[in-house]
Amino acid sequence: MDIIKDDILLMKKKHPCGSNKMLVLRSGMDFKLRCEGCGREFIIPRSKAEKNVRSVIREAET
Repeated sequence: MDIIKDDILLMKKKHPCGSNKMLVLRSGMDFKLRCEGCGREFIIPRSKAEKNVRSVIREAET
């Protein structure tokens, strides 16, 4: 899956704050994501993140 910095990921599961949109801050073996709802930043392994992604929104599309 081709995910790069500044993409917005729509996840299958919601964050505890209720938002399912995550902004990609860093990609590699794991992703550093920021929740669009509450602003919390966290690191998640790439395999777990790719399994939970519903769709990818590119910054250039919006």
